[in-house]
Amino acid sequence: MAPRDPTPYLWWLVSRASGIVALGLVTIAVLLGLTMSTKLLRRPGVGRTLMRLHEHVALVGLGAIAVHGLALLGDPWLRPGLRGLTMPFAMSYRPLFTGLGILAGYLGALLGLSFYARRRIGVKLWRRFHRATVLVWVLGVIHTLGAGSDAATQWLRAFVLLPAIPIVYLTVLRILQGRTHNTRTGSSTSRPALAGMVPGERVSTPAGLSDLAGGRSAARDADTQRRATERLTRSRPGAPVLAEEAT
Repeated sequence: MAPRDPTPYLWWLVSRASGIVALGLVTIAVLLGLTMSTKLLRRPGVGRTLMRLHEHVALVGLGAIAVHGLALLGDPWLRPGLRGLTMPFAMSYRPLFTGLGILAGYLGALLGLSFYARRRIGVKLWRRFHRATVLVWVLGVIHTLGAGSDAATQWLRAFVLLPAIPIVYLTVLRILQGRTHNTRTGSSTSRPALAGMVPGERVSTPAGLSDLAGGRSAARDADTQRRATERLTRSRPGAPVLAEEAT
């Protein structure tokens, strides 16, 4: 029996292989991002290494996603056309799952390339926005299991679902850490003002209390001057005239 010619299936094989590679790279990028955000590894220099690795893996993953989609343009059986590849849910082949895959590609490109505009966006806002990277992985998993030609095989299911265990764990841990941080921040801001003062810091006094304190001080000064005048009067007979002239 003569072997089959793989040429007619070449574009499909390229798209199939690049899609699996893309999902694997997205999975690694998500795991690296969650590891950094949860700060599980606190050794000096590890954070920078993970950041560079995360960036490079994400970029290569975006390239694999592009190859995965563009290779289908040469598939003689699917023939999605440019509209089917760029517009979600427009492809005739399993439109729901292919549409979710297209959305995952757009979202992945937006989140990945936003890294280079984080200073303009604002680091805090960018970090909140970047948390949606997990959604790219979720959409990619649904797309693979729903539209992949190897979705029924055990090896692909294991490849897709086994990383879900650490990803779910790290995601829940990240959420709990965020809630704990917000609780601590709220409790520290609700403490009395004097409890959080720095030594030597001046305390602002309300206007009413300030006026009251000023009135008491003026009365105290007047009483002191009156007593001094009385003592001066008793000691020297000419003092009242001088005191009157002074006033």
